[in-house]
Amino acid sequence: MAGQEEDSIYQYNQASWDTAAAAGQRWSQPVSPEEIQAARDGKPRMVLTPEKPIPLTWLGDLKEREVLMLAGSGGQQGPLVAAAGGKVTVLDLSAGQLKLDQEVAKREGLQLTTVQGSMDATLPFSDGAFDLIIHPCSNTFVPSVLPVWREAARVLKPGGEMLSGFLNPVYFLFDEAKLAKGEFEVCYRIPYSDLEQRTEAELSELRAKNEPFCFGHTLADQLGGQTAAGLMIVDLYEDFWGPGDSEVLDRHLPSFLATRSRKPPKS
Repeated sequence: MAGQEEDSIYQYNQASWDTAAAAGQRWSQPVSPEEIQAARDGKPRMVLTPEKPIPLTWLGDLKEREVLMLAGSGGQQGPLVAAAGGKVTVLDLSAGQLKLDQEVAKREGLQLTTVQGSMDATLPFSDGAFDLIIHPCSNTFVPSVLPVWREAARVLKPGGEMLSGFLNPVYFLFDEAKLAKGEFEVCYRIPYSDLEQRTEAELSELRAKNEPFCFGHTLADQLGGQTAAGLMIVDLYEDFWGPGDSEVLDRHLPSFLATRSRKPPKS
């Protein structure tokens, strides 16, 4: 994909998420003081995917750990990790989403660092900077997920872990309007791209709604891409959209996966 076209994708998606942050959509609703207190008590409730909480066994003891929230702002997971004692850095494309993390941190007296940038670019961090990366479902907004895994592996310490959520590519196969009526008509192919597989009229509709451009990555890239980057997948679970989102598809299969992967320790 040409560099100029990639730049336009990022500029558009950044503006789209800034709009979403201002509107307070689902992934731009800051956590409550009660949720912060639960995290302070050692019971943070966070998600990588829409419904199922991250197992506490995956998170472990967050105190004093260097944690990167990768494309995971919106006033949600980052402040919870900070409340649980983690040393948090949040990287996200959207200034509006990052502002929500800053506002929660100020409200609750928490320390966290926010950095604006793209998850698939060379990350502005040194090799082995983080003990843990938390990467909520967001890599559907970049054309290729492989650079995400490579950079994540680089900035993880040996023995560090990455917790990631992502869409099952089957989600992108069907005509959305017909699916809402219970009709499964395969219209698209995997890997999927809004820009390459939507008509101009459909793209205009997405723009009118300020919907970000999406990309459906193969499981080979989502799972195999992690192992190719040098990470070992040690656990996995599936999840659903939940009420109000793609309920028809939910009746047939889970649309999301979450993985726990680990960078091998030094020999």
